[in-house]
Amino acid sequence: MPIESDAGLREVLGLQRVAVIGCSTTPGKDAHEIPKYLQAHGYTVVPVNPTADEVLGRPAYDSLAEVEETIDIVDVFRPSDEVAGIVEAALERDDVKVIWTQLGIVDTDAARRAETAGLQFVQDRCMKVEHQRLIG
Repeated sequence: MPIESDAGLREVLGLQRVAVIGCSTTPGKDAHEIPKYLQAHGYTVVPVNPTADEVLGRPAYDSLAEVEETIDIVDVFRPSDEVAGIVEAALERDDVKVIWTQLGIVDTDAARRAETAGLQFVQDRCMKVEHQRLIG
């Protein structure tokens, strides 16, 4: 069952290293503005975007598998039908603790798969909104 309690969300938001799948180079897009907000609030944002060399002043990786840095949270800005593959890529790593899908991104089977493998899952919520609401 995806995390829905405020206490659970606060715990997840206490983690610091966020790989943003689909991080955008385009100002004004949620996939750019939300990682920018997170970065401004002390998170280490690791952009994953195969069409960009750099996002928010950080090198962009082509895939989650190529990220050399430690990751706590995988924040997903991709369509729901890509979540299962992202979960599989996250499970290939030994550092990911949480998969977070943004508003409108839902895959219950992928969530169940992640949780069965020991990862936490936050689904259909915005990290910025939850951060503002719970941490400020």
